[in-house]
Amino acid sequence: MKNFKRFLKYLSPYKKHQALAILFNVLYAVFSSLSMFSLFPMLKVLFGEGEKVYEKPSFLGFKDFSFSYIEEYLNYFITTSSNEREPLFVLIWMVVFILITFFLKNFFSFMSIVYMTYLNNGILKDLRQDVYNKVLGLPVSFFSGERKGDLMSRMTTDINTIKSSFMSVLMMIREPLIIVTTLFTMILLSWKLTIFVFLFIPISGILISRLGKSIKSQSGNIFALEGELLSNIEETLGGIRIIKNFTSENYFINSFKNFTTNINNLNNKIGIRLSLASPLSEFLGILVISVLLIFGGSLVLVDKSLSGGAFITFMGLAYQILTPAKAIAKANHALQGGNAAYDRVAFILDAVNPLKDKLDAKVIKDFNSEISFNNISFKYKDDYVLKNFSLKVPKGKTVALVGESGSGKSTLANLVTRFYDVNEGSITFDGVDIKEVTTKSLRQQMGIVAQDSILFNDTIQNNITLGVENSKEEDIINAAKIANAHNFIMEFPKQYDNPVGDGGGMLSGGQKQRVAIARAVMKNPPIMILDEATSALDTESEKVVQDALENMMKNRTSLVIAHRLSTVKNADLIVVLRKGEIVEKGTHEELISKKGTYANLVSLQSLEVGQI
Repeated sequence: MKNFKRFLKYLSPYKKHQALAILFNVLYAVFSSLSMFSLFPMLKVLFGEGEKVYEKPSFLGFKDFSFSYIEEYLNYFITTSSNEREPLFVLIWMVVFILITFFLKNFFSFMSIVYMTYLNNGILKDLRQDVYNKVLGLPVSFFSGERKGDLMSRMTTDINTIKSSFMSVLMMIREPLIIVTTLFTMILLSWKLTIFVFLFIPISGILISRLGKSIKSQSGNIFALEGELLSNIEETLGGIRIIKNFTSENYFINSFKNFTTNINNLNNKIGIRLSLASPLSEFLGILVISVLLIFGGSLVLVDKSLSGGAFITFMGLAYQILTPAKAIAKANHALQGGNAAYDRVAFILDAVNPLKDKLDAKVIKDFNSEISFNNISFKYKDDYVLKNFSLKVPKGKTVALVGESGSGKSTLANLVTRFYDVNEGSITFDGVDIKEVTTKSLRQQMGIVAQDSILFNDTIQNNITLGVENSKEEDIINAAKIANAHNFIMEFPKQYDNPVGDGGGMLSGGQKQRVAIARAVMKNPPIMILDEATSALDTESEKVVQDALENMMKNRTSLVIAHRLSTVKNADLIVVLRKGEIVEKGTHEELISKKGTYANLVSLQSLEVGQI
């Protein structure tokens, strides 16, 4: 129930819809009982029951209002109407009254569902938006430890489960009202028979609640498995070429089969319990009605204290309670599944962002001096990737980081953009610790071109203008020209409006990289970070992209992380890393003359020696 209370905060923007839904549900409940009770006078006419009453009963106050008064007034109405008109005429008016009550009952039901639908869909929209906003606000470190498919499952399937289950509970406004109004009407008819109904409700409630105890835990297991299943599908689609190349189809087929088998078994267990709820509650209801038939029949046939018409009406009312009782039982089970789903969604909503901006964080508006790494140390988990690292990147200079894989080069790019925070030391931007500034303003000063060019399934133009509002066509074309991308873009049928496909699949590797460079140029930041931007390209594409990078880096501060040393020979400073520490610093010529680590790396890259 704790999760359901948290869910209720999403109701506040829709108070109007909620109020109208409650109003129409109240009216529906009233007319549900009234529609069934309206059968009573018709039965009295059909069966010719009731004593003749020629004097209108007096009504002195609410204390006189009882079933006896109602029955006496009906007898008076039937007596006088039958004397003035034929009994068939009276019966027709009774039927018209019944039709009106049933029409109003269903009309108010329709109106309540309409406003609950508005409420339902609005809450679903807001919850989805909150989860999506939270995901975008979480640090990169959060996603490195989670499976993408599982997060997608939490953001889609689990949210839909929350909506359907919790909203089924909110829809239960009408069910208790129907039970209350029906019980009130039944008490008017016969308080003795109503006692049996009061005994039935708690007994069935206990049995049904015991049935649903295991549903929440099993639902949570299913949601987790479905998240793994989605991850499995996402990995399969992403690696389909590798799977086929290594002829490992059978391995993935068997793995997928194990997932689906486990999900199938759990679904069957929950399905059995859910399926048992409705017939169990109905059987308990029929059991009570059977007892009512025996006890009520004795009041009609033996005790003579209850008329046949009143007894039939009472039985109709008693059976009418079964539907809302079953709905409440189903809602209880749905609530268990909703709680399990909300636990998984709350994992995202409650995730703590250790990189959240401070309340008094400063806003960076420009870059004037230098970026400084001050004796920093950092580790992702247990082992330090960087140890006591210090470096200054002056404005307008190009600083290159080289070294073997795992030496900490890309980690520095992650730290300076504050995807992660250092464990020790500090990184300053114009003398201000980047922990003291807003993350957005920090990243606005930087453009990144990485090894894997992430393009979105949109047009080339929209990929170039990503994050730039009110962009002009000439600026887009100029950015593309700087990135050596304009010529190949113009060869496409729709040119800048041409789609790039999923992940940029409609472009070659070199084309994707040049679009990514154009995107960085379009942002026009004072600082560029190049994280092995050419390492995945062939020699010909590398030459074109390298020219584009050099165009982009003009008059900018650049931090270049390189695997291919041919791309850094013109850097103002080359820093050689090994196991998170600086082993050499200098220009290309200085480092070659030292004949140390850098010179050794150059000699190992035999293909590049002739170019350097």
